Formats: sequence, structure tokens, C-alpha cells
Amino acid sequence: MPMNAEYTTIAVQRYLDELGGQSTAEPVVRALLDRSVRRLQQLCNGLLYRRYPRLTRPPTNLVADELLSAVVERLIKALREVRPSTTRQFFALACQHIRWELNDMARRLDERPPSAELRDEMIAAPEDSVSGPTADASRILRAIEELPESDREAFDLVRIQGMSQAEAAGILGVSPMTVNRRLHRALQRLAVSLADLYPDDDDDDLDPAAL
Repeated sequence: MPMNAEYTTIAVQRYLDELGGQSTAEPVVRALLDRSVRRLQQLCNGLLYRRYPRLTRPPTNLVADELLSAVVERLIKALREVRPSTTRQFFALACQHIRWELNDMARRLDERPPSAELRDEMIAAPEDSVSGPTADASRILRAIEELPESDREAFDLVRIQGMSQAEAAGILGVSPMTVNRRLHRALQRLAVSLADLYPDDDDDDLDPAAL
């Protein structure tokens, strides 16, 4: 594991240990989020630009820092009740709230009258493109959310957080081969559940890495 990632993991674990024994948790929560902000920003970048590029364009014009701010607020509220005991659990919780925030934003965008988006963009897009990409991205995030927990963790760590399979194995406490197997299962499940998004591809040729 890279040294900076290792330091982040150690520091986050120290704050989680402190958080578990705190009756007044707010200062510890804010210190925890401050220390992990770089990793959280990477997660926001990964999900927003790889999975939800539609939200980066008008009328939403979402950038990763804005998403990060909303997710931090979510985590502050969540950590009043939830007490993750490990770094693994903490970043799994963060990934979950990033997906929920993006789903909420996409739903609000889908509910906007099409004319409002056309006024903002000035150049009219085809009618079926106004909400289509957002709806597809929302489906992808829901499909990720519905993966079995162990497969979703492997997918989050490798495909979203950008870790190597060896690094993910160290966090999950399993072998790199197990991570590879879980990641493969996750990609296969996503390829099957989202196959209609790739109508020109045969099922046997669908590349899960494109998800």
C-alpha cells in the first residue's frame, strides 16, 4: 500500500477508535472527516466523472468539491448514530452516501420540466436525451448498490477508490485472489443487469470493464 494511503488508514483508524468511546463526538467526527478528505474527494471524483458525467453538464454543472461538501454533511449526520469500527467500514459508509447523494441529485434533475433545462442550455438537445443519460447513470448506481456486500466492497475499493487488488486485499483481510474473484463476480452481475444499455453487444462479448 502506498505510504500516504497507509498513513491515512492508520490516522482514520485512530479517530474511529476515539469516536467509539466518545460521548461528545462532534469534534472527533470533524477531525476524522478532515483527515480523510483527500480519500473522500477521490471517491467523489471517481463516482461523479466515471459513473455520472451527466450531472457535470448543464443545468446541474456539478463539480466534485460540491459533491464532497454534500457528502461530508451527510456523514456528519450519519456518524451521530452509526459508529464504524474499522477504516473499511468507514469508507464503505462514505461510498454508500456518495451514491445516495448522486441518486438524489439525479432524481431532482429528472423531475425538472424539460423546458427548464432547454432554457439553461440554449442549444436544444434531442428530447429523449434530456433525462436519458441521467436515468442510465441512476440505474448503474442502483445496480452497484444491489451487489452482494462482499462483491460491492471489492468493486468500491478497486474500481471506485482506485486501489490495486493487493491493496484492497490488505484492507479486506483476504487474499488478492479472493478480491479478484469478488471483483469478477461484481462485474459479471453488473454486465448482466445492465446489458440493455449496450444493445449492440452480444451478452458473451459485453465488457464489464466498460461499466
